[in-house]
Amino acid sequence: MLKLYFAPGTCALASHIALAEAGAPYTTEKIDFKTNQQNSPEYLKINPKGRVPTLVTDRGVLTETPAMLAYIAQTCPQAKLAPDDAFEFARLQAFNSYLCSTVHICHAHKMRGARWATQETSFADMKAMVPKTMGACFNLIERDMLKGPWVMGENYTVSDAYLYTLTLWLDGDGVDIATLPKVKAHRAAMESRRAVQKVLAEQRA
Repeated sequence: MLKLYFAPGTCALASHIALAEAGAPYTTEKIDFKTNQQNSPEYLKINPKGRVPTLVTDRGVLTETPAMLAYIAQTCPQAKLAPDDAFEFARLQAFNSYLCSTVHICHAHKMRGARWATQETSFADMKAMVPKTMGACFNLIERDMLKGPWVMGENYTVSDAYLYTLTLWLDGDGVDIATLPKVKAHRAAMESRRAVQKVLAEQRA
């Protein structure tokens, strides 16, 4: 039995959707960011990074969304959530890595400025850049990275769960999804999937 630690509105949604799509046996535990539970001694024993998601497996703890998505796909091969071909799997990993190392970081400048600066003026400047940087990221995804209808083309993968998760942040980041027709269609297709509907309901509970 896998256990996922998550917080609503975070990138943990991607791993939650992947678990549901894979048909994996799992439980979840919600971490309350409002009470700073992610930095509690109890949680830091599980994930010293003090972040979500965290996936507890029978072999130990995994963190970082790309790693968790790859693990879910590879341990549930019957769900076909990742390519078998080594090159195609590397392409999936490249997409997920871009979301993790570039897109998520651009988003984080809106409310996590203290990770990179100490001056209030710096925080304001970083926040003001978010619509531009997130817009540039998603314009690249729209133009060159999202094959359609799914990220990798005809086959649904864990990358779709990850892209969908970050797409949900666009409105709050000042990016009009209507200017991104492929991304908008992808989001609608995701929201028609039973597993996605199930997970969204679980996270709202």
